[in-house]
Amino acid sequence: MVGSPLWQPTGGQRAGAVQLDGADDYVRTTFVMNASAGPFSVFAWVKGGAPGQTALSQVGGVNWFMVAPHGGLATELRQAGRLGKPLTSTAIIDDGAWHHVGLVWDGANRTLYVDDIEVAKDAQSSLAASGGGLYIGAGSTLAPGTFWSGLIDDVRIYNRAVKP
Repeated sequence: MVGSPLWQPTGGQRAGAVQLDGADDYVRTTFVMNASAGPFSVFAWVKGGAPGQTALSQVGGVNWFMVAPHGGLATELRQAGRLGKPLTSTAIIDDGAWHHVGLVWDGANRTLYVDDIEVAKDAQSSLAASGGGLYIGAGSTLAPGTFWSGLIDDVRIYNRAVKP
């Protein structure tokens, strides 16, 4: 844990949640997975956040879950080169309510979920390789403005495509 994130034993979605201040708090993990290695899924519960803030990213990589300028869920996980682009949904997640967010890559398509509903999908036949650990509550470069202001709970990563 970096900064002063606070564990909230109540008020989370799964027996507590980590509270982050949006200034310098985050959680860092060791290497978890290379997203380009094959199908995978990642889900988390988030509450709060603001445009530009990131709930989950890969150290030295890209932002996996972030709030787009209009308040919707977005991901920067994409294939390398000019065909790769961020995927953004219109589903608002910065409204102060709890939201279950998800990203599934089945080896051919990326799908974003908010509250277990598909909110954006596109074709991506590969993803750029990445090898760093994860930041929970901060952007991949730790840039000011990317730190999460709110709560994050129950981050789950699967090495297969899982639908919520």
